[in-house]
Amino acid sequence: MYPKEFEYASPTSLGEAVALLKKMGPDAKVLAGGQSLVPLMKFRLASPKYLLDINGISNLEYIKENGKFISVGALTRHHSLERSELVKQKLGLFSETASWIGDPQVRNNGTIGGSLVHSDPAGDWGSAIIASRALLKIQSARRERIVDSDHFFKDTFTSAVAPNEILTEIRVPVPPDGGRSAGAYEKLERKAGDFATVGVGVQLTLSRNRKTFEQAGIGLTSLGPTNLRGKKAEKALVGKNVSLETIEEAGTAVSEEVKPTDDVLRGSAEYKRAMARVFLKRALTRAARKAGASGV
Repeated sequence: MYPKEFEYASPTSLGEAVALLKKMGPDAKVLAGGQSLVPLMKFRLASPKYLLDINGISNLEYIKENGKFISVGALTRHHSLERSELVKQKLGLFSETASWIGDPQVRNNGTIGGSLVHSDPAGDWGSAIIASRALLKIQSARRERIVDSDHFFKDTFTSAVAPNEILTEIRVPVPPDGGRSAGAYEKLERKAGDFATVGVGVQLTLSRNRKTFEQAGIGLTSLGPTNLRGKKAEKALVGKNVSLETIEEAGTAVSEEVKPTDDVLRGSAEYKRAMARVFLKRALTRAARKAGASGV
């Protein structure tokens, strides 16, 4: 099937892009990597009157350290985040998350910004930004604003980005140094490259003696109407001893707070709840060991 007819524009600057969006109104769609939007258009599940291709805005693709943050341009490809040495060294959670996305073709073409704005609750990046407490920079013709990851996902396939706005940057706090911070992403999928049945992203910081959990961020994939924060599980960790018992308590907490639904392809809500517990424990154990813990 082919998409319905649309008008196409390819701006070369952010200023031009937001001006065009303002002019086009809500009938416009922004094309970033196109790995989600193009299939929807082919099946006519999305039929925009205007298609605004922002791939010509070269200064929206970057990974750089900027003070207390690592800034990632919204047009940065999944593959770049998977391979970046800076990301591997300081944001292992992001490197791991990128490696789980789709197949090589998708990772080479898809963008982190496009994935986040698409806001599929089965999307992996949502959990990574929630676990890392990232900030998201959004631009319109009138203003720039910053939204934190807890307020970015409004509903299924609905983000905080308005029709006249473009997501331009993801700002990820640099974890404390000293080798006591680490992240991990664990994913259950039916087959390689599939959307998650369950996904869990964690970002941990241990105390200097590696005996307690000092900070904990947990993001959950495919376990609710949007990517979720595991608030109860985080609370079960922070200030507690680094031990298998504490991790078990966090697993129990997450199984009680997730909101899965029955799915004929990927299993029952009960099954997903059980897998949330299992995969959180795996992610926590692996991240804690990467951060130097010896009690798990």
